[in-house]
Parts: sequence; C-alpha cells; structure tokens
Amino acid sequence: MKFVIQRVLESSVTVDGETIGSIGKGFMVLIGVGKEDTKETADKMVKKLIGMRIFEDENGKTNLSLADVGGSLLLISQFTLYANCKKGNRPSFIESGDPKAAEELYEYIIESCKAQVPVVERGRFGADMKVSLINDGPFTIVLDSREL
Repeated sequence: MKFVIQRVLESSVTVDGETIGSIGKGFMVLIGVGKEDTKETADKMVKKLIGMRIFEDENGKTNLSLADVGGSLLLISQFTLYANCKKGNRPSFIESGDPKAAEELYEYIIESCKAQVPVVERGRFGADMKVSLINDGPFTIVLDSREL
C-alpha cells in the first residue's frame, strides 16, 4: 500500500464538474492499493498517517499532528501509484490491487479514518477525478507499507 501525503491549506476533488469533497487545512492523501495488501496493512498505514507530525509548532518545527491542528483529510484512490516504468515508455500496473479488493480496502481506510478524525472527505473510486490543492510548504511524504 502506498500513501502520498500532502500537507495542504485546502484541497478539493470534483467529478463531472461537481465538487464531491473539500477540506481546509489538513492532508490530501493519494491512496494506492497493491495486490498483496490487507486490512492489517491498511491499519498500519492509517495509524502512521494519523500520527504523522508534519505541522509546524510555535517554534517553526514540524512537531504537530493532524489532531493537534484540528486538520481534515481528503482521501483519493489512485491505482497509478503502482505504475512500473522499468520497461519502455508505457507503464505497467500489474502490481496494483484487484479493483474490487482495492475498493474494499479504500472504503475500509475511509471508515478507519472517520473513527479518528472529525472531518474526512473522499474522492470516488474509479472515477475520472480532478483534484486541486494548495500544498503547504510544499510538504509531501510518501509512505510505502513495505517500508513500515
């Protein structure tokens, strides 16, 4: 499983011209599910995400978590995080999770986050989404479950 976490001042996602999710200060997270991922993998990733201390404290040090700053989450599914570009110029996605299993894990992640964060917005699995954000910093962290 891969999460690309971007600290944002604001972020939104639209589908067919309609805004379906929008947050202020918080994290916009791109979520890629691999074919080996499980609920246990998701639990580890969510724990790391929620505990991530990448907001600045009063001394300018990245020492505060999402809860410390009253931040929100915007969770976006993105199977292309598993693109393999080793051969040729057309990426392969054979490491991406099966769409049905990936959607189930995406929904599981959303529900897990909702149990811990007051404001959790989301994209639409499998949809053509337009995501906009104001990256704060910029500050971007890539979490890979294979490295946890």
